[in-house]
This record gives sequence, structure tokens and C-alpha cells, in this order.
Amino acid sequence: MSTTARLKHHATLVDRMATARGLDLQEASLRGALTPADQSELVLRCAGCVRADHCAAWLDAQTGTTPDYCRNAQAFDALAKGSG
Repeated sequence: MSTTARLKHHATLVDRMATARGLDLQEASLRGALTPADQSELVLRCAGCVRADHCAAWLDAQTGTTPDYCRNAQAFDALAKGSG
């Protein structure tokens, strides 16, 4: 997989994980809670996960949580607290 394809794959996983948590990353960006650098960091953190291959299947079955191994769980928690 090319680097571009790999990053697009992880960007999709990040978006799906955020959606599973009830978060809208575009809305968070519009209200200033998520900068472009923050978004890049979410994707890069995901790309470094050793269990990212499990996420797509996990996401198909889950909502409202993140798996224990999610490297972005704390960032999603912070975004969720800021959206209220």
C-alpha cells in the first residue's frame, strides 16, 4: 500500500472511530476545537497503531466507545467533553 493510500485508510478509520463516539470532526474543526495539525496528529497516531487492522471490523459492531487499544481515545474523550 502506498503512503498516500495508507494515510487515507487511517483517516477513514479516525473518522469512523470519531463517528462511533458520536463526534463530528468537521463540526469540531468549524468551532475551532480541532486544528488541521490536530487532525493530522489523529491520523498519524492511528497509522502507528499495531492493531489498526482490527478497527474496521470492530467499528462495524460498536458505537459509543473506543477499543482499549485506540491511540486516539484520550483525544476523542477531550473532544467529547468540549462538545457539550
